[in-house]
Amino acid sequence: MNRLNIILFVMLLASSVHLVRVSYDSRRLYAELDAARNEEKALDTEHERLQAERQAQATPLKVERIARERLAMRSATPAVTQYVTYAAPASAPAAGGAR
Repeated sequence: MNRLNIILFVMLLASSVHLVRVSYDSRRLYAELDAARNEEKALDTEHERLQAERQAQATPLKVERIARERLAMRSATPAVTQYVTYAAPASAPAAGGAR
């Protein structure tokens, strides 16, 4: 009977240590999950802010102003437009001609 009590006591201690360890791991994982959720919320907020900023930067007036100021571009007008025409050489046969 004494031997059975010692075995049961050792099993009780092992079970208690295992329970404490599992509880600790559970709390640690829950804390990590909570931190990951908070980071997700922060990243979602940052993403929405960047989307709004991108849309504000992409307005046609802003793009045109930046093109004029930084790239020294100007609007195309007939006065500054040069048209290029393609003239086939005289020695080249016409498409679909005789063979």
